[in-house]
Amino acid sequence: MSLPAPENSLSEPEIRSSIADRVAAVVVNHEAGEALVECVRTLRAEGISEVIVVDNASSDGSTEALVVADGAVRLVQTGTNLGYGAAANRGIEASGSELVLVSNPDVVVHRGALAALVEVLGADPTLAIVGPRMLELDGTRYPSARRFPSLVDAAGHALFGDLVPTNRFTRRYRLGYVDAEEVTDVDWVSGACFLARRRALEELHGFDESYFMYAEDTDLCWRARRAGWGVVFVPGAVVTHLQGISTARHPYRMLVAHHR
Repeated sequence: MSLPAPENSLSEPEIRSSIADRVAAVVVNHEAGEALVECVRTLRAEGISEVIVVDNASSDGSTEALVVADGAVRLVQTGTNLGYGAAANRGIEASGSELVLVSNPDVVVHRGALAALVEVLGADPTLAIVGPRMLELDGTRYPSARRFPSLVDAAGHALFGDLVPTNRFTRRYRLGYVDAEEVTDVDWVSGACFLARRRALEELHGFDESYFMYAEDTDLCWRARRAGWGVVFVPGAVVTHLQGISTARHPYRMLVAHHR
């Protein structure tokens, strides 16, 4: 279902001030290299003053480089690799803003993306989570807004997703028919980057930490919708996801986590 986009009557300085006052960013890092610094830089460019980086025991120098580049960032060291959801929960708990942007470290936020997400979330108090349009490095759209898969669609996607990407099971699951220009009610959005209402996150007790990696975003949105909250896709907010930087360093562990 497409939803009307809210009208933005604020000037750019007013929008940036609103973002600084209302939004905290939580970035979960695990050996993302120089991508982490670029991610935080783009968040700052959007006006976010409260940036918390939760580091899952990186050894690649990424956090040291970040502190040199941005001395105001707040760094939370977990001491071990807790997984994505558990680390994000630590960052959410450490933040104090009304709205929380949760992000991978290999995400580049485009100009105006935060303003678009804040505008949509702020206009509807029944919304818990809003997700941006996510692009691949080559500019193609990544299917970041999806439906909860039925057993049939899950099986069909698993069998044919790589062989025939346009198969009907994968198209239904990935919402290939979603209008890329309209704010749209969806089942779930990718945890690689989304904006959430703190009150909803607290009510839901954050991510389920039994998920080490993958599906924690699906579960969070599923529980949000069961509790009566809304989840929407905001195509006017655009980010680029480099994807796979941390996964490539530990491919077998990530593969096991995905199948689990």
